[in-house]
Amino acid sequence: MSSVVTAALRLVVGALIVAAVVATLADVLPVSLVDFFGYFTIQSNVIGAVVAVVGGIRLLRGAPSTPAWVVVRWCAGTYLIVVGVVYWTVLAPLHAAGGVPLPWANLTLHALSPLAALVDLLLAPDRFRPALRLLPLVLVYPLVWTAVVLVRGATDGWVPYPFLNPSQGYGVVAAWVALVAGVFAGVGALARLMLRSRRT
Repeated sequence: MSSVVTAALRLVVGALIVAAVVATLADVLPVSLVDFFGYFTIQSNVIGAVVAVVGGIRLLRGAPSTPAWVVVRWCAGTYLIVVGVVYWTVLAPLHAAGGVPLPWANLTLHALSPLAALVDLLLAPDRFRPALRLLPLVLVYPLVWTAVVLVRGATDGWVPYPFLNPSQGYGVVAAWVALVAGVFAGVGALARLMLRSRRT
């Protein structure tokens, strides 16, 4: 895709994500903001929106693609793709909204943004492949998020997703955490391959 088309699409996707997050927040108020922003879906989409908008502006300004920026895009894209995979394979069959009860917003945050992230990694011009040794960087944020959720689940009882509920037993939760970590690592590795070795 050309830089102008990619930039425009990024800005549109970023705006749609922001609209979906704001509409969801308005729909669920009054709700604890800590709980609302505790969902990985919300956090990863906020990150994705920021990266999309910044990425669009960078392209319009002709900013060079730096290793640090590609790693940021790699991480953000991985998180959104995992959100889509986990939602449609684990949560949707349980009829769990994943923190997004509005149907159009749910579709935006669980389908549109993951698909847009996938297409961006595959086709956007400002990309090159980061070193494989950087893969652990992709896992840092999800693991920190998981640790915070487990602490909250053990202290105030709040958990964002059913598969992390400690009432199942910590052995079951540990198995889910290991599985999800494996999914992040696998998707991160595949996302890295999508970032073809080309600088523009």
